[in-house]
Amino acid sequence: MTTAKRDTYTPETLLTVAVRIFNERGYDGTSMEHLSQAAGISKSSIYHHVAGKEELLRRAVSRALDGLFGILDESGAQRGRAVERVEYVVRRTVQVLVADLPYVTLLLRVRGNTKTERWAMERRREFDHRVVELLRAAAAEGDLRADVDTRLATRLLFGMVNSLVEWYRPHPGGGWEGDQVAETVVRIAFDGLRTVDGSGAGSGAGPGAAGRPAS
Repeated sequence: MTTAKRDTYTPETLLTVAVRIFNERGYDGTSMEHLSQAAGISKSSIYHHVAGKEELLRRAVSRALDGLFGILDESGAQRGRAVERVEYVVRRTVQVLVADLPYVTLLLRVRGNTKTERWAMERRREFDHRVVELLRAAAAEGDLRADVDTRLATRLLFGMVNSLVEWYRPHPGGGWEGDQVAETVVRIAFDGLRTVDGSGAGSGAGPGAAGRPAS
Protein backbone atom coordinates (compact mmCIF):
# COMPACT_ATOMS: atom_id res chain seq x y z
CA MET A 1 0.00 0.00 0.00
CA THR A 2 1.33 3.44 -0.93
CA THR A 3 1.57 5.74 2.06
CA ALA A 4 1.77 9.50 2.32
CA LYS A 5 5.24 10.98 2.57
CA ARG A 6 6.07 12.49 5.93
CA ASP A 7 7.38 15.72 4.41
CA THR A 8 4.03 16.37 2.68
CA TYR A 9 1.92 15.54 5.72
CA THR A 10 -0.56 18.20 6.85
CA PRO A 11 -3.63 18.15 9.11
CA GLU A 12 -5.76 18.34 5.94
CA THR A 13 -3.95 15.28 4.55
CA LEU A 14 -4.68 13.44 7.78
CA LEU A 15 -8.34 14.42 7.67
CA THR A 16 -8.66 13.22 4.07
CA VAL A 17 -7.12 9.89 4.99
CA ALA A 18 -9.23 9.55 8.13
CA VAL A 19 -12.47 10.13 6.23
CA ARG A 20 -11.50 7.50 3.67
CA ILE A 21 -10.69 4.92 6.35
CA PHE A 22 -13.80 5.76 8.39
CA ASN A 23 -15.91 5.17 5.30
CA GLU A 24 -14.11 1.94 4.42
CA ARG A 25 -13.98 0.36 7.89
CA GLY A 26 -16.70 2.23 9.72
CA TYR A 27 -15.89 4.70 12.47
CA ASP A 28 -16.22 2.11 15.25
CA GLY A 29 -14.02 -0.30 13.32
CA THR A 30 -11.20 2.18 12.86
CA SER A 31 -8.34 2.41 15.34
CA MET A 32 -5.58 4.97 15.62
CA GLU A 33 -3.24 2.26 14.35
CA HIS A 34 -5.31 1.97 11.17
CA LEU A 35 -5.09 5.73 10.69
CA SER A 36 -1.37 5.75 11.39
CA GLN A 37 -0.71 3.07 8.79
CA ALA A 38 -2.93 4.66 6.17
CA ALA A 39 -1.43 8.13 6.64
CA GLY A 40 2.14 6.88 6.79
CA ILE A 41 2.88 8.69 10.04
CA SER A 42 3.29 7.67 13.65
CA LYS A 43 0.43 7.74 16.13
CA SER A 44 2.35 10.33 18.15
CA SER A 45 2.37 12.59 15.08
CA ILE A 46 -1.41 12.27 14.85
CA TYR A 47 -1.82 13.07 18.55
CA HIS A 48 0.32 16.17 18.01
CA HIS A 49 -2.54 17.64 15.96
CA VAL A 50 -5.72 16.01 17.32
CA ALA A 51 -6.82 14.53 20.62
CA GLY A 52 -7.96 11.32 18.95
CA LYS A 53 -10.13 9.87 16.24
CA GLU A 54 -13.31 11.49 17.55
CA GLU A 55 -11.82 14.92 16.93
CA LEU A 56 -11.12 13.85 13.36
CA LEU A 57 -14.72 12.69 13.07
CA ARG A 58 -15.96 16.03 14.42
CA ARG A 59 -13.87 17.96 11.91
CA ALA A 60 -15.07 15.78 9.05
CA VAL A 61 -18.79 15.92 9.78
CA SER A 62 -18.50 19.64 10.58
CA ARG A 63 -17.20 20.20 7.07
CA ALA A 64 -20.23 18.42 5.61
CA LEU A 65 -22.68 20.21 7.91
CA ASP A 66 -21.13 23.61 7.23
CA GLY A 67 -21.64 23.01 3.51
CA LEU A 68 -25.29 22.03 3.99
CA PHE A 69 -26.22 24.82 6.39
CA GLY A 70 -24.35 27.32 4.23
CA ILE A 71 -26.91 26.62 1.50
CA LEU A 72 -29.69 28.01 3.70
CA ASP A 73 -27.87 31.35 3.91
CA GLU A 74 -27.43 31.73 0.16
CA SER A 75 -29.61 34.26 -1.65
CA GLY A 76 -31.39 31.54 -3.65
CA ALA A 77 -32.64 30.02 -0.38
CA GLN A 78 -33.70 33.39 1.01
CA ARG A 79 -35.55 35.13 -1.82
CA GLY A 80 -38.54 34.36 -3.99
CA ARG A 81 -41.51 32.08 -3.50
CA ALA A 82 -41.06 29.22 -1.07
CA VAL A 83 -41.26 26.57 -3.80
CA GLU A 84 -38.42 28.24 -5.68
CA ARG A 85 -36.36 28.40 -2.51
CA VAL A 86 -36.89 24.75 -1.62
CA GLU A 87 -36.03 23.68 -5.16
CA TYR A 88 -32.86 25.73 -4.85
CA VAL A 89 -32.01 24.08 -1.52
CA VAL A 90 -32.50 20.58 -2.92
CA ARG A 91 -30.45 21.36 -6.03
CA ARG A 92 -27.60 22.82 -3.98
CA THR A 93 -27.75 19.95 -1.49
CA VAL A 94 -27.02 17.52 -4.31
CA GLN A 95 -24.20 19.75 -5.53
CA VAL A 96 -22.65 19.92 -2.06
CA LEU A 97 -23.01 16.16 -1.67
CA VAL A 98 -21.20 15.59 -4.97
CA ALA A 99 -18.48 18.14 -4.21
CA ASP A 100 -17.78 16.76 -0.71
CA LEU A 101 -18.88 13.19 -1.32
CA PRO A 102 -16.60 11.42 1.22
CA TYR A 103 -17.49 13.90 3.98
CA VAL A 104 -21.24 13.79 3.39
CA THR A 105 -21.06 10.00 3.11
CA LEU A 106 -19.49 9.88 6.56
CA LEU A 107 -22.09 12.27 7.95
CA LEU A 108 -24.92 10.07 6.68
CA ARG A 109 -23.37 6.94 8.19
CA VAL A 110 -22.96 8.09 11.78
CA ARG A 111 -25.03 6.01 14.18
CA GLY A 112 -25.13 7.99 17.43
CA ASN A 113 -22.65 5.90 19.39
CA THR A 114 -20.53 8.90 20.48
CA LYS A 115 -21.17 12.46 21.57
CA THR A 116 -19.96 13.74 18.20
CA GLU A 117 -22.24 11.37 16.29
CA ARG A 118 -25.26 12.38 18.36
CA TRP A 119 -24.45 16.04 17.77
CA ALA A 120 -24.15 15.43 14.01
CA MET A 121 -27.47 13.59 13.90
CA GLU A 122 -29.19 16.43 15.77
CA ARG A 123 -27.79 18.93 13.28
CA ARG A 124 -29.05 16.78 10.41
CA ARG A 125 -32.52 16.78 11.95
CA GLU A 126 -32.33 20.56 12.27
CA PHE A 127 -31.50 20.85 8.57
CA ASP A 128 -34.40 18.57 7.66
CA HIS A 129 -36.74 20.67 9.83
CA ARG A 130 -35.72 23.81 7.93
CA VAL A 131 -36.65 22.08 4.68
CA VAL A 132 -39.98 20.93 6.14
CA GLU A 133 -40.77 24.56 6.97
CA LEU A 134 -39.99 25.61 3.40
CA LEU A 135 -42.25 22.89 2.01
CA ARG A 136 -45.05 23.94 4.35
CA ALA A 137 -44.66 27.55 3.22
CA ALA A 138 -44.78 26.46 -0.42
CA ALA A 139 -47.97 24.47 0.24
CA ALA A 140 -49.50 27.46 2.02
CA GLU A 141 -48.71 29.62 -1.00
CA GLY A 142 -50.56 27.13 -3.19
CA ASP A 143 -47.53 25.93 -5.12
CA LEU A 144 -47.33 22.40 -3.69
CA ARG A 145 -49.98 19.73 -3.46
CA ALA A 146 -52.02 20.00 -0.27
CA ASP A 147 -52.66 16.23 -0.23
CA VAL A 148 -48.98 15.43 0.44
CA ASP A 149 -47.71 15.41 4.02
CA THR A 150 -44.69 17.72 4.16
CA ARG A 151 -42.73 15.67 6.71
CA LEU A 152 -43.21 12.53 4.65
CA ALA A 153 -42.30 14.41 1.47
CA THR A 154 -39.09 15.63 3.13
CA ARG A 155 -38.12 12.11 4.18
CA LEU A 156 -38.74 10.73 0.71
CA LEU A 157 -37.02 13.66 -0.97
CA PHE A 158 -33.85 13.39 1.09
CA GLY A 159 -33.99 9.61 0.91
CA MET A 160 -33.52 10.03 -2.83
CA VAL A 161 -30.81 12.66 -2.39
CA ASN A 162 -28.91 10.77 0.30
CA SER A 163 -28.96 7.52 -1.70
CA LEU A 164 -26.43 9.16 -4.02
CA VAL A 165 -23.65 8.41 -1.54
CA GLU A 166 -24.17 4.69 -2.14
CA TRP A 167 -23.79 4.71 -5.92
CA TYR A 168 -22.67 8.06 -7.33
CA ARG A 169 -18.99 8.33 -8.19
CA PRO A 170 -17.48 11.13 -10.27
CA HIS A 171 -16.14 9.97 -13.62
CA PRO A 172 -13.70 12.45 -15.16
CA GLY A 173 -14.32 12.61 -18.87
CA GLY A 174 -17.56 10.62 -18.70
CA GLY A 175 -20.60 9.69 -16.66
CA TRP A 176 -23.05 12.07 -15.04
CA GLU A 177 -21.94 15.51 -13.95
CA GLY A 178 -23.01 16.72 -10.52
CA ASP A 179 -25.16 19.52 -11.95
CA GLN A 180 -26.96 17.06 -14.22
CA VAL A 181 -27.73 14.80 -11.26
CA ALA A 182 -28.94 17.75 -9.20
CA GLU A 183 -31.26 19.00 -11.93
CA THR A 184 -32.68 15.52 -12.49
CA VAL A 185 -33.44 15.08 -8.80
CA VAL A 186 -35.26 18.42 -8.70
CA ARG A 187 -37.30 17.63 -11.81
CA ILE A 188 -38.33 14.17 -10.63
CA ALA A 189 -39.24 15.41 -7.16
CA PHE A 190 -41.01 18.64 -7.92
CA ASP A 191 -42.86 17.52 -11.01
CA GLY A 192 -44.72 15.30 -8.55
CA LEU A 193 -44.97 17.84 -5.72
CA ARG A 194 -46.04 20.97 -7.60
CA THR A 195 -49.69 21.72 -8.17
CA VAL A 196 -50.91 21.39 -11.75
CA ASP A 197 -54.13 23.39 -11.67
CA GLY A 198 -53.68 25.78 -8.76
CA SER A 199 -56.20 23.90 -6.63
CA GLY A 200 -53.62 22.57 -4.17
CA ALA A 201 -54.08 18.94 -5.26
CA GLY A 202 -52.27 17.14 -8.03
CA SER A 203 -53.97 15.12 -10.70
CA GLY A 204 -54.84 11.56 -9.78
CA ALA A 205 -54.68 12.11 -6.03
CA GLY A 206 -56.08 9.18 -4.11
CA PRO A 207 -59.12 9.50 -1.83
CA GLY A 208 -58.56 10.22 1.84
CA ALA A 209 -55.10 11.69 1.29
CA ALA A 210 -55.97 15.29 2.09
CA GLY A 211 -55.87 16.55 5.64
CA ARG A 212 -53.59 13.90 7.09
CA PRO A 213 -51.93 15.35 10.16
CA ALA A 214 -48.16 15.66 10.28
CA SER A 215 -46.61 13.27 12.74
